[in-house]
Amino acid sequence: MPDFDQFDLDAYLDRIGWQGGRQADLETLRGVHLAHALSLPFENLDALGGRAPSLAPGDLMAKMVHGRRGGYCYEHNTLMWLALEALGFRVGGLAARATLGAATPWSRPRTHMMLRVEVPGVPEPYLADVGFGAAGALLVPVPLVTGTEFEGAGRRHRLTPLSHEGPLDLLELQADDGKGWVGQYAFTLEPFAAPDYEVFNWHVGTNPRSPFTRRPYLQRTTAERHLSLDGRLLVEVRADGTVTERKLTDEAQLRRVADEEFGISVPAGLALLG
Repeated sequence: MPDFDQFDLDAYLDRIGWQGGRQADLETLRGVHLAHALSLPFENLDALGGRAPSLAPGDLMAKMVHGRRGGYCYEHNTLMWLALEALGFRVGGLAARATLGAATPWSRPRTHMMLRVEVPGVPEPYLADVGFGAAGALLVPVPLVTGTEFEGAGRRHRLTPLSHEGPLDLLELQADDGKGWVGQYAFTLEPFAAPDYEVFNWHVGTNPRSPFTRRPYLQRTTAERHLSLDGRLLVEVRADGTVTERKLTDEAQLRRVADEEFGISVPAGLALLG
């Protein structure tokens, strides 16, 4: 589990706007997860600047809670881990291979971080994930069970078993995009620890072949829309499924959109367009 040094639960809950209960129950888990997902943007600007972001609690607090910044999966889900543990939940780490847009479930390395959360008095654990930068990401956690479809905050998901040759069951999180079920990522329930994510974080944040070191990738979800910036391409998906796209033209426009649309203060000296 992460080190609790310098983590401030009150400041975190204030940042995400959660004013509900603080008891370790399903209502709190769902409410805090949704509040985080709708408040803190996804972004890769540290990696774009040539360094893996720090996962230390104090640095996460300074960047994402007290600063106008977001982060990618390791930052978001480490912060969520700290918050849920402080609220009384039992939390463990998981890791997945992103299957969204991949040729096969094994086309990419297992580098995405998620959380396994146990709720007192509830028999099945939950999958929590506030760090998957895609329109099919979870907004609320789902039970770690197959054969059931889940609706949460306007999105529908399910967990589907995949056949493979390994000794552990392989599950794929799938999202309903309005046309059918689309795979997001595949994982087993093998536990992962903070040192594993430090290695993943360094690889994803510094490898010159990583997509996160090559171009800006920003995401922001609200109740009305999901907004993404991939390089120069700005895509808006409205709650009714309407999609609009436009190409941004220059550095100044990208910085203005990051600030006004995503709520992100781009670090001084960082060139978004290289």
